[in-house]
Parts: sequence; C-alpha cells; structure tokens
Amino acid sequence: MTVVAVLPGDGIGPEVAAEAVRVLDALDIAHDEHSFGGGAILAGGDALPAETLAACSASDAVLLGAVGLPELEGAAVRPEQGLLALRRELGVYANLRPARAEGIDLIVVRELTGGLYFGARGTRDDGTWFDTCEYTRPEVERIAHRAFAIARERGGRVTSVDKVNVLHTSRLWRDVVTELGAAEYPDVPLDHALVDSFAMTIVDAPQTIDVVLTENTFGDILSDVAAAVTGGLGLAASASLGDDGPGLFEPVHGSAPQIAGRGVANPAAMLRSTALLLRHGLGRGADADALERAIDRALREAPTRDLGGTASTRDAGDAVLRALDATPTL
Repeated sequence: MTVVAVLPGDGIGPEVAAEAVRVLDALDIAHDEHSFGGGAILAGGDALPAETLAACSASDAVLLGAVGLPELEGAAVRPEQGLLALRRELGVYANLRPARAEGIDLIVVRELTGGLYFGARGTRDDGTWFDTCEYTRPEVERIAHRAFAIARERGGRVTSVDKVNVLHTSRLWRDVVTELGAAEYPDVPLDHALVDSFAMTIVDAPQTIDVVLTENTFGDILSDVAAAVTGGLGLAASASLGDDGPGLFEPVHGSAPQIAGRGVANPAAMLRSTALLLRHGLGRGADADALERAIDRALREAPTRDLGGTASTRDAGDAVLRALDATPTL
C-alpha cells in the first residue's frame, strides 16, 4: 500500500499541510503524520526524531509543511538542522523548483548536496573566515542526467548555468554537462549561461527559459528569483529527489509564525508540492495534472489575502477540492 509521511512542521505548516491531506484523502492515498522541526525540538530535543526518520524512510514519499520557530533562533538545536539531516538520510540530491505563470513554464534543477553549502568552512589564525566550494564529476553527472531527462520528457531544452569565467568548479561543471549532453542526450538542445547575466534573463525574459541546470548556491538564488517573477514564494513548490527511496516535497515559503493560527496562509505552494509528489513521488501524472489545473482555477476564483483576495486557508482548499472534483483526469 502506498503511504505518504506527512510532517506538518511549525508555524503555518500544520494549516497548509491540512489542505494537502484533504487532497490525499480525495485521491484515496494513505498517509500518516509525524513530529518534525521546532515542535519536535520543544517536545523531545530533536528536530528529526528517530521514529519520524524511520517512518519517512519506509514511506513512498514525504510531504513537509514548513519548519522554523522564532524562539529557537540561535539555539544549539535548530529546526533547519532536522531538514538538512532528513535530506541527507533520504539521499536526495536533485531539487526541482518549477515556476509557472501565464506564458512562463520553467523549472530549476538544482544540485542539493554539494558545493559551497557543504564544503569545508572555518576560520584561520589571521582572522580569515572561509567556505569551500567543491564538486566531483559524479556529482555533476547525476544532476545533469536528471535535468536532461526532464527536458527530454518536456520536449524542451537545458540551459546550464555556471560562472566559468571565474570559478574553477564551474569549468568542471561545464565540461561534464557538455560531454554528457553530446554523448547521451544529443536530442536535447543545450546552451550555457553565466549566472549573473542569466539572473537578468529570468527577470526580463522568463518566457524564453525551459529547464535550468545549476549548482547548489546558484540554484538557491535563481529559483527564488524565478519564484518572485511568477507570483512570489507563497506559490512556489519544490521536490527533492534521489535515485532510490522516497522524495521530499515541500513549499518554499517559511513557517511564517507571525500569521500562524489566523487561517490566512495561502496553501497553494503546499498543494503544488503535493502535485509534484503525485508526479515524481508516486508516478501519478494524470492526478498531478488534474491537481495543478484545480489549483490554477482556485487561485482565480478564491484568491487569498496575499493575492489581494479574502479567501481563508480553508476557503482556498475548498476551492481546490471543488475544482479537482470537476476536473477529469487524463
């Protein structure tokens, strides 16, 4: 039996996760809920309890609300540590960040476990602080495979983004991507771009972009720029995938504790993450298509306050369920 592990998390996480659970129920997908993040720290001192990790590892996919509590900022154990640990334990290395709006349909494929965020760091006796960016050929190859495969499925092209004119790791990145594309994906068009000029392309001409392949730090920044261009982080979903085991699906927005409990959070990003779960985690592409159409319709008919409307979190969820019920699967 297919089972989704649901980690509601902190702040508005439980509120938006509740709307995703309603969709899972409507699609007859079994799920169970587990403690994670700040709430888990306050309850037992661990952001990723052993029971939660075991349940996630045994599941078919993991759906996460959001993590982060203001009272734990600067604490020895922080919610974000649980998220990094979960990504590591699940072996997810490919982060997918779609950005969709009228006339725009791009996806950022970001390498998630290497580069500057995971390199050696520290301080030297002379007062220098440093972070190290490192990549290996296999790390670049596996994320490039993922981007090329997505572009082939979409009938599109790959733009590989680097900083080859400055960074040594970008030289490896460009060489590997070029070689792999020519050898194994000759049918997928490939072009390269420098990260600074490409950021301007996202702002000025996002409709010209299809699949973006890039390393960890660049992907973190560029995917947020793409989200801003297509409606903001409140609408941005993500999927983190590995080669084996369950993927991790989560909205990009934070836990927003300042509005938690008020019923005004926009659940669209969480629901779009659920669509990614259906597509990439459970292989239910038709259901994913139907849910994405239902979300688009609900955003028009029942916009939440962040979009200039008056719909509550539950109102928005109701609108999605109505539209989903009225939208036949393919």
